[in-house]
Amino acid sequence: MEDDDERIPVSEAVDFGAAKLLPDVDRPAGWLLTVDGAPQSYVDLDDPTHLEFEYTRRLAYVLDESSPAGQPLDVVHLGGGALTLPRYTAATRPGSRQRVVEADRALAELVARELPLPADAAGGLTVATDDARRWLTAAPDASADVVVADVFGGSRVPAHLTSYEFLTEAARVLRPDGVYLANLADSAPFDFLRPQIAGLNDLFGEVCLIAEPGVLRGRRFGNTVLAASRRPLPVARLVRRTVADAFPARVVHGDALTVFVRRARPVHDRDAVPSPEPPGGSFGVG
Repeated sequence: MEDDDERIPVSEAVDFGAAKLLPDVDRPAGWLLTVDGAPQSYVDLDDPTHLEFEYTRRLAYVLDESSPAGQPLDVVHLGGGALTLPRYTAATRPGSRQRVVEADRALAELVARELPLPADAAGGLTVATDDARRWLTAAPDASADVVVADVFGGSRVPAHLTSYEFLTEAARVLRPDGVYLANLADSAPFDFLRPQIAGLNDLFGEVCLIAEPGVLRGRRFGNTVLAASRRPLPVARLVRRTVADAFPARVVHGDALTVFVRRARPVHDRDAVPSPEPPGGSFGVG
């Protein structure tokens, strides 16, 4: 059988690096976005509910389980990439209002041109090209049901998006029963991750950590998903979803999370640093 896939890779300089869109030979409408060699997003234009990256599925599990199925939500996405999670939310929760904040204007234009949104998704979604924290600081109080922080400058989260003051702005923008979600990467001894959890504990009270066992045991560097809310999180349902995943993960919550955090304290602006540099070979880097 001949391969009739005529798609070709797209390479383009963007504001913060060199972007590539690579067609997936195994999925006729699948595309991988990389920036400076680091994978940023994967989308399937024909099936927005297909989530290739494990961390993206974990973010989606929290979205799925935190509100009744199909209920429209007001969602703020800090970090746009190829709009994987916004596409998923539009497909699974029609009528949602979504605001995406992407600092890289050229990247946003590339994605809009090469990976266009379906008409039914585009109507409820706006993209702002701005710094995530600056945009968040200007956003109205209690205006979002969900805030998703998935901002990487290359392969690291910028320092000004890792502080207690940044988390305070996210808490302000969320409604009282809202949910904060973050994709962060770290490895043992988790000197970056623990203070992030400490800050969320202080601001929200309900926090859980989702990660693969190998990452939690300190065997490798990897993505972790944090979920925080002022109301109880659907921990039992998240456990069922993550255990059944093709790449099973653990949900750390309650006393186990307290043990994990130890005596870590929130990091403030004056001391904030970017997330750790991935070791060579992580996330396609090196």
